[in-house]
Amino acid sequence: MTPLVLAANLGLSFAALAALCLSLNRHHAEVFDRKAERAAVLRLRAFGWTAITLSLFVAGLWEGWAFGPVQWIGALTGAALGLVLLLSYRPRYVAPAALAALVAAALPLSILAVSA
Repeated sequence: MTPLVLAANLGLSFAALAALCLSLNRHHAEVFDRKAERAAVLRLRAFGWTAITLSLFVAGLWEGWAFGPVQWIGALTGAALGLVLLLSYRPRYVAPAALAALVAAALPLSILAVSA
């Protein structure tokens, strides 16, 4: 089940890191051409940290707590690399890519939930 868990972790990690990235005024203005409102910043931060925590639990529960955190760190690293590249070259694509990553993470999670 490692590929499914890895796909779910990558999607959740990318969406979480993108939310945390967009909670910063500089990146939010770069993507949306306006500064973020305080309520939006708080929602983005809450979602980002919740999704990172959820991805750790997904990795730990399905891969075991011996290997799960290792896979989680790898998924976070890969997602961060993808986000940095996307933010550097196509910042307007960050928000749609984050939504797509979240939707892409839902499919492996649903398969894992059914098989559990």
